[in-house]
Amino acid sequence: MSKTPNPINASLKLSPSSNFTTRTLLNSRPSPLSSKPSNRLQFLIQSSQSPNPSTKEPITLISIIRALPDWADSVKESGMRRKRNLYNHEIWVQHRSSLRHVRHLMSSLSSRVILSLIPPVTFFTIVAVVVASYNSAVTIHWLPDLFPVLRASSLPYQLTAPALALLLVFRTEASYARFEEGRKAWTKVIAGTNDFASQVIATVDGSSNVKNMAIKKALLQYVMAFPVALKCHLIYGSDFRQDLQSFLEADDLAVVLSSNHRPRCIIEFIYQSLQMLNLEESKRNVLESKIVCFHEGIGVCEQLVGIPIPLSYTRLTSRFLVLWHLTLPIILWDDCHWIVVPATFISAASLFCIEEVGVLIEEPFPMLALDELCKLASSYIQEAIANEKVIRARVTAKRKIHNPQHSPNDWYKQREMNPSNNGTQLFLGEGSPIWPVNAAAQMHRSFLSGKRAIVWEDGEMRTVHGVSGA
Repeated sequence: MSKTPNPINASLKLSPSSNFTTRTLLNSRPSPLSSKPSNRLQFLIQSSQSPNPSTKEPITLISIIRALPDWADSVKESGMRRKRNLYNHEIWVQHRSSLRHVRHLMSSLSSRVILSLIPPVTFFTIVAVVVASYNSAVTIHWLPDLFPVLRASSLPYQLTAPALALLLVFRTEASYARFEEGRKAWTKVIAGTNDFASQVIATVDGSSNVKNMAIKKALLQYVMAFPVALKCHLIYGSDFRQDLQSFLEADDLAVVLSSNHRPRCIIEFIYQSLQMLNLEESKRNVLESKIVCFHEGIGVCEQLVGIPIPLSYTRLTSRFLVLWHLTLPIILWDDCHWIVVPATFISAASLFCIEEVGVLIEEPFPMLALDELCKLASSYIQEAIANEKVIRARVTAKRKIHNPQHSPNDWYKQREMNPSNNGTQLFLGEGSPIWPVNAAAQMHRSFLSGKRAIVWEDGEMRTVHGVSGA
């Protein structure tokens, strides 16, 4: 008996994504009382996708409280998806300009780090205003005497301030170490890609073999596609099809998109292409050994994405900061009074900003210019392919210029230029000079026995048979 397909699953065609891309799946459970598809459930889903503009969700206190954090998170995530650029000389000049402080200050309102601080800083500033208002009301007797003034000694804060500083420093340092590790991993991936492509271009000669030429072209396309696939695998919301369609053919792209792990699928294409090339076994082994850097890059990047800084450390830092600023107005009341409001604002903005930077760079790949690195690797390989024939022709022309009868060390030419060297020279067969005869005389007498040798002595050449010494 054929099973009736679920219209919900049939209508929803979710494109596959990377292992690290969160996918929102719609799991519908049919009613146990009926085996037919639920048309009512399908109608509700369709209507929820295109809601009636006249209907509005009820405004609740929770929705009002969450409005500001949700807005800050949306600004932060949109900034995380922004493409980064590689620095050049002009950008470095602007980066170290003396006007950078003014420029950074003027762009504060558009900084996603500062905008993401609005919810916590606003909350703790409001707490400081409430504490200051309450203490002022108690002081001027607007409240009954049974209400105490909220004050405390500052000694506990003086003792715990170094601990908070160490927590923030170590947290930020650990995040920067992850950022640096991700940068080094991608440096190795790009360098390995360029090296592998150079080896393929230099090793595989497709001029005499049409089949080799076609496989070589496809292999270089796979090599250029690997960094792009790895980038899409790591960055949330990447479009695999759009990024890879310029490197892969339609059939190859369909196979890659249907796989669960797209970068490893492209590595498999590279392996299979190497096996089909008409190469010596030693050259094929050298090329296969170059693929190790691809696997290492995948392993390091997946560990950085899948394994964060220990959560206990992150939670401890967050809780410490929250408790610190909740009680800060009480600690500072005796010394500052209403100044606790700007003091709490400045403290929260400073310390939470440091913590926010550590959280942002903990996931390093959205902060790196991966798109630019992939374009750089692709342009390098395409340029190497375009210059292959020209460079090969130039090297071949230079090779024909040299006389093949001369020694690699040019020893024979040096003797003609230095007539003072009257030592007798020994030649074996028709080759280049081997050593002076006086040096050969020190060898074992039977070493050259039975050989035909040519001896150059005092500008005259003579043939010697059965040489056994000088």
